Amino acid sequence: MILLHHLRIGRSIFTVWQLEELAIDYELKVYHRHPETFRAPDDLRLAHPLGKSPVIEDGGLVLSESGAITSYLLEKFDTENQFSPARSDLVAWGEFTQWLHYPEGSVFAPLLIKMLQMRSGQAHEALEKFSSNEIKLHFQHIAEKLDDREFILGGRFSAADFGITYVISLAKRLGQLDDYPSLEAYLGRNLSRPAYVRALERGVE
Repeated sequence: MILLHHLRIGRSIFTVWQLEELAIDYELKVYHRHPETFRAPDDLRLAHPLGKSPVIEDGGLVLSESGAITSYLLEKFDTENQFSPARSDLVAWGEFTQWLHYPEGSVFAPLLIKMLQMRSGQAHEALEKFSSNEIKLHFQHIAEKLDDREFILGGRFSAADFGITYVISLAKRLGQLDDYPSLEAYLGRNLSRPAYVRALERGVE
């Protein structure tokens, strides 16, 4: 059975969502952020040296990094390719892999910079300019891709939508979605999925 080390208020609720979509048995070990610093508790380092979440355990395997976890879960449990293209379709698989890693690899950093500046109450001019420009660049790109698509790969929900939904939801929290009604609609579609609702109930986000 999969054990997910789940840090509340953060990225790992989207791993709970994946587990619910895949309809597999799993257990949660829930961690709570420090009420003043908002950082992860020290005992999360017992699960993984970095003290980050999500982390899954499956038998003797301990796995971190959201994209790696998604790939592993798909390889083991999505044998009918319900949430990803078959590897035999290399073009479709390549596009899927691009969008799977794009949120963490490109979009998250400028959002993190924006979030840290908002929390500190101080704006560093160069960092503010960089984060604002990058956020605009990335969200225009996502909005253009979704212009004639219901989901990021087309008309069918895929595992690539987990990460895209995550960065869009973070952007919404940071007040960055006012100019992107199509992204608001996309977010609403995905967060209303029954599996996500179950994840919230299970993960106590």
